[in-house]
Parts: sequence; structure tokens; C-alpha cells
Amino acid sequence: MAQFGFENDIHNILKLDMPITNAPMARWQRKASSSNTSALNTLSPGKSANISLSSSKTPTKTPGKNKKTPSKMGGDRFIPTRNNKQMDVANFLLTKENEPADANPALSIESQKAWSVTLNGYNIEDAKILHLGGKPLNAPEGYQNNLKVLYSQVSTPASLKKTRYISSTPDKILDAPGLRNDFYLNLLDWSSRNVIAVALDNSVYLWDASQGDITLLVKMEREEDYICSLSWTKEGSYLAVGTSDCKVQLWDVENQKRLRSMTSHTARVSSLSWNDYILSSGSRSGHIHHHDVRVANHHISTLAGHSQEEGSSNSDGQLIRHLSEHQGAVKALAWCPWQSNILASGGGTSDRHIRIWNVNSGSCVSSLDTQSQISSLVFAPNYKELVSAHGFAHHNVVIWKYPSLCKVSELNGHDGRVLSLVLSPDNATVATVAGDETIRLWKSFEMDPVKKKAKERLVNSASSVIHQSIR
Repeated sequence: MAQFGFENDIHNILKLDMPITNAPMARWQRKASSSNTSALNTLSPGKSANISLSSSKTPTKTPGKNKKTPSKMGGDRFIPTRNNKQMDVANFLLTKENEPADANPALSIESQKAWSVTLNGYNIEDAKILHLGGKPLNAPEGYQNNLKVLYSQVSTPASLKKTRYISSTPDKILDAPGLRNDFYLNLLDWSSRNVIAVALDNSVYLWDASQGDITLLVKMEREEDYICSLSWTKEGSYLAVGTSDCKVQLWDVENQKRLRSMTSHTARVSSLSWNDYILSSGSRSGHIHHHDVRVANHHISTLAGHSQEEGSSNSDGQLIRHLSEHQGAVKALAWCPWQSNILASGGGTSDRHIRIWNVNSGSCVSSLDTQSQISSLVFAPNYKELVSAHGFAHHNVVIWKYPSLCKVSELNGHDGRVLSLVLSPDNATVATVAGDETIRLWKSFEMDPVKKKAKERLVNSASSVIHQSIR
């Protein structure tokens, strides 16, 4: 019983129902007592209490500024205001915690998913902060940003590399009646003076590509004879003509005069090639003859290494390499103008391959099966591409990127096999002649005007340096 009374006394003390006698005075009690003391001092009898309410002097303090905030018990404490709305929210949150869980959680999840799709356009539960798998996200179509879109594999339109437009239709079509459809003949050539020479049966015609004028240059005396090959000199003032009667004729084009007729072959002359003043001719006998056109005894050497007709010839002095990977007739040959050790060759119907050779080592650098007979090849230096003319079965012209040999474009339109192709002096247009007796001009290599002007300035500056050194 005594222990219970003791605990009850301790409990009453801890409840602080009565003041603690020895405790220090509270702050509000000190403040209230100090204010009462100051009020008593103001009204003390030792001082004059007769203060004039109206005085002629300007008061030193603004009236009303000396008023003090009435002190209240607990006035130094901040007690926030609790309005009814806050109390309602608090009551709602407290009651929601005590509510039982939803009896149908699947329905609640579906409802949340529907609201998420409606508001956000996708289910926020399925959204991922980091997308580590699958294909990368692509930027929206037409979206352009100054910063590179790192997460997109597809380049933005501003970063796409510009490619030139290659027309699929020829710029001009010329009729070539009487053209012989012979795989081994070379009946077309384009001079540095922009004049095209074409052999039509037993005649040679000149077409000025600048003016459009047509000139008959050569006509064989006998009806059974025909023209087999043509080749312009580098200056474009003389034309070599190979004939079926085993002769090579040299013509002055400006004066329309035959300068000489050279006889050395025993079969038709189907290929011609100039190297300065040395003219090389290939014939059906398999022999290549070199002619020095400056001297009377023009025939200076003979190369006899082939057993079949020479479809193409180049003026080399001796046999350096023997390249023998083709499985059929090889008529198409082309030297790379920007890599002097690279030679391109094309096989006939039983081979159909384009092969790129390094003549220094004799190795085949690359090879491509074109699925069609190859009749002619030429390198286009403006865009560093290779152009091939095809017979059976495609009868078209194909532009290949060098050295990858990726197809750039196809030029279709000829109804017969394409026999030969040549480039214009500015390397912007390719002329093709085919068995359908037409010549087609394709503007496939026109340079960008800015690059063209820069190239012209470079050429002009180089020529001026040469002229200065000569002077």
C-alpha cells in the first residue's frame, strides 16, 4: 500500500499540475513584470505628471511610433493556423490508411493502365529509363537538332551525304544506219576537240558535238570493204582508220585529206591506239604492229603473243606480264588514269567478269561477275568510277564505284548489245554505240559547279606556271 502511494506521488509530480517553487521565472512572467515596473516608474510622485498635450515645438518622434505591441501570455511563440480544409485533408488521409485493400486488384491495375495510356500515350509502368536491348530508338521523321542524335542509327537529314543525280535517259540519240554489229570492232571515238568519229559500214562520219555539224570524212573505194577501227590523236587533229583490207590510214581532219596508208598486216585491223607519234594496231591474225608515223618505213616492231583476233591494243614495247585468269575472250581493256599500275579487263560471254589487275605485281586485285558479256570499259575520273558496256544478256551500261566495284547506276535504252563506249573531253558525258544502230549520249558525270570552278582554277594556275618556265 505504501508503494502504491509513493508511485502516485511521483506520477503527480511528473504531470506538473502545480508550479515548481524553486524553478526560475518563465520568460513571459519576466517580461510582464518588467512592463508593470516601467509603468509605475512613469507615474511616480517624484516626477512631474503635468505634460502638455499641445506644444508649439515640433515633436521629436512621429505620433504613434512609440506604441508598443501589447504583450500577451505566450506572445513570443508561433502557433500555425489550422483551417477547416487542412483538417479535412488530414482526416481523409488518416481514414484512407485504415481502409481495407481493394478486393479486385486486377481491375485497379487495368484502370491505372487505361488512365496512363490516355494521359501519357503509353503505359508508364512499361517505360524504361535505360533501353539496353533491341534496336535503338530513332528520331522522329523530319526532326533536326543541332546536337547529334546519339541514340539513333539513322542519320538526320542534315547529316546525309549528298549524292549526284544520274539521269536514266540519254541526253541525245543519234542514228547510225549501216553500223556493223561485230563484237571485235572499235567503231567509235571522241576527240579532244569535241568531235565524234563513227564508222558506218564503209564510211567514216564526223559529228561536231558543239555545233551539231556532220561531215563525211572517209568512204572506201570498194563496196565489200568496211571500216574496222578508229582512233584520234591526243591533239584531236588527226584520225587513224583501220580497214578490212589490212591497211591503216592516217587522215588530216581539218583539211579532210588522207596523209598516208600503211600496209603491214595480213588480216583486218580491228584495234588502234596512239602513244605520242607511235601508232599500235592489232589485227585478226593475233599480231600487234607498232608504226612510227614520222618515217617512211613506219613498221618498227611486231608483237606476236596472241592466237586470236586483237580486240584491244596498247602500245607497249615488250611482254611484261601474262594475265590468264579470264575464261573467255577479252576485248575490253582500260588503264586507270589516276593509278598508272591499275588495268581493268572484261571477259566475253563465257567469262562475264570484270577483273582489276596490279600490273606491277601481276596479281588480280578484285573481280566481279557481271552476269553479262563485257564489250568495253572506261574509267571516269570525275567521280573515280568504272563504266562497262554489256552485250548478251543485259544490253546496257553500268557505272561502278572504284575500287569497291559497287553498282552506282544502270543506263538502259539500247535494244541491241552495246559494242563500245567513249568519254567526252571534259569526262562528263559517255557515248555508247550499239547493234540497234544508235549512238546515245549520257550526261552521267557532270561535276558540281563549285568543284568544277576549283578544278579549272587549278589547271589554269598549273598552265601559267608552265608558260612562265618556258619563257
